[in-house]
Amino acid sequence: MTDSPAVARRVVLDAGGRAPVLPAAREAFLAALDEGWADPRRLHTEGRRARALLDGAREAVAALVGARTEEVDLAPSHTAALHGAVLTVARGRRRVGSAVVASAVERRAVLDAAAAVGASGASGASGASRVPDPSLAGLVAVPVDRSGRLDLAAFADAVARPGVALAAVQHANGEVGTLQPVAEAHAAARAAGVPLLVDAGSSFGHAPVGADWDVLTLDPGDVGALPGVAVLVTRAGVRRSPVPPAGAGDENRWFPGGVSVPAALAAAVALQAAAARAAAGPDPRHALVARLRARVAAEVPEVDVAGPADGRLPHVLTFSCLYVDGEAVVTALDRAGFAVASGSACTSATEEPSHVLAAMGALTQGNVRLSLPVGTTAADVDRFCDALPGVVAALRRDAGLTDL
Repeated sequence: MTDSPAVARRVVLDAGGRAPVLPAAREAFLAALDEGWADPRRLHTEGRRARALLDGAREAVAALVGARTEEVDLAPSHTAALHGAVLTVARGRRRVGSAVVASAVERRAVLDAAAAVGASGASGASGASRVPDPSLAGLVAVPVDRSGRLDLAAFADAVARPGVALAAVQHANGEVGTLQPVAEAHAAARAAGVPLLVDAGSSFGHAPVGADWDVLTLDPGDVGALPGVAVLVTRAGVRRSPVPPAGAGDENRWFPGGVSVPAALAAAVALQAAAARAAAGPDPRHALVARLRARVAAEVPEVDVAGPADGRLPHVLTFSCLYVDGEAVVTALDRAGFAVASGSACTSATEEPSHVLAAMGALTQGNVRLSLPVGTTAADVDRFCDALPGVVAALRRDAGLTDL
């Protein structure tokens, strides 16, 4: 009797927005199921215990970002946090105007919410110190360069125009990894008297976020928390107003119904672990992504590797293969034992072309997006790079292309 051949371990290279759950986060969740199962709005002992755990989670998150506990709100998802940030700040500043200035590579949640602000006619300028520009309403998209980096001059010009309620610049792009000039954008927004929303959902725990923001979102799921909780932090002095009917008759006027107490504890633990890991020293995934960039560009014909080689997140890479469909590449790689993604990081389920790559002027066909989990090894990367050229070549042959 002979031994059966060993089955190769699957290689997961898709941890963007939903990383494997950290053991410490799972333990916190399970412990809180016993201690924090009750409704934190109740006045009995069990309810007060759950409330203490929930407040403790908010306090822990506040300490990580240099905020006060009362400035931290917990949302049921990162999308909800971004929607809530854009809509409530725009509503709170509707006397100023109804324009939201945002980079063209923000998440769809930001871009769609900004467009909704304009569609709802949120402006009402009576009493405003400046007369809003009548042509300025809803989303004002600011272009980026070929690396996906914000055009600062265009951004500064846009936020300085009358009628801007909010500006939004992501800390880093979760699709191509580009770090944005957030400090300079914040200075420009502050000079114009406009609050800046910084989406750090793809970067917290991977790169230093800093304090150059007025409104901040975090995605604990990106660093190993369980689903069901995201973070919205609003500096004191930023005016927000609930969007009806949200908040009517509910203790939590920003996210009615609240969040799971055990999930909130797990989120705080995952964010603490991510912050500690980032502070411990250089991220070894930088070298792995550099190796991926070099091998993919050298070994796959007709490929476009997006984003800069430097000034980027340590774990994210996107490339596009000409003459093949991105979903077909993902499916073929999955059969070969590799989990990767395709399309925009925030709209891949729709199979629509990436608005991020389109804004950069990059190739959107045959798009493959990698997001390396913590613990990815050089062997994992080399196995992927060894398999990729053959997978792409086979798909091109199936499409009748044999001369590449």
